[in-house]
Amino acid sequence: MSILRIIAIAAALVGLADSIYLTVHHYTAEPVPCSLIDGCETVLTSPYAEIAGVPLAVLGAAAYFAAFSLALLAIFGNRTAWTLFGVQAVVMAIFTSWLIYLQAAVIGAFCQFCLLSAITTYILLTAYIISLLVRQKNPV
Repeated sequence: MSILRIIAIAAALVGLADSIYLTVHHYTAEPVPCSLIDGCETVLTSPYAEIAGVPLAVLGAAAYFAAFSLALLAIFGNRTAWTLFGVQAVVMAIFTSWLIYLQAAVIGAFCQFCLLSAITTYILLTAYIISLLVRQKNPV
């Protein structure tokens, strides 16, 4: 079970680094280099890149930091923290799914850094779901 929490911590740190990178680029107004796919600037400068003037990257950094903190607390035995981590992961995955829909159906472009964030979020959710399945098989 603790391996899933370690995976969650690692994934949250990847997501945090990605979000901080995008936040820095947002506030310095530097274009984000898209080396794998075209569309980063289209996505990151779209009206959907902010909520009430706050860049989504800032919100992502806060969400990933919270996920990291909760998973870290869970490693030290805090069961409530792991439950809250699960709630966080579900909310993040729902929001991420919405953002992927926006990129595909509304904006018509994809950002590789946004897709990295999506993969990271789904890893967080998967780690939590697997932990529930393992707990169900082996109740403590």
